[in-house]
Amino acid sequence: MSHKTAQSALLGTLLLASAFVAAQTPPASDPENGTQTTSPDNTRSNRDLSNREHSADKQSNAQSDVDLSARIRRSVMDDKSLSTDGHNVKIVADNGSVTLSGVVPSDAEKMKIEKKAASVAGKDRVTNNIRVASKD
Repeated sequence: MSHKTAQSALLGTLLLASAFVAAQTPPASDPENGTQTTSPDNTRSNRDLSNREHSADKQSNAQSDVDLSARIRRSVMDDKSLSTDGHNVKIVADNGSVTLSGVVPSDAEKMKIEKKAASVAGKDRVTNNIRVASKD
């Protein structure tokens, strides 16, 4: 098989897989099913200058900090009770200290994420800058 033929076959397989995944993905809202979801909107958070202070490019490249962030992220992602916004909070580790930022829908979710981070990094090593979305 030539290199171009192999590339074409791979591209075709990827396109087919993408189409399959798209077809299997349930709609965001299905009133007949009683499900109503909202798409995440962190526009206000991204415009907030305080949220730009701790970003992924500010994280230390020390393996211990990378591992710390990854363990916290895994804990957050494994909790299916959290909202999409909760799953997408920023987690930045630097010298063993962790800063959380983003916007979540409730105080309860904010505290739940902080507890997850504290259980991995230590209570005194977590700064929780997560904000609760206003109900406007």
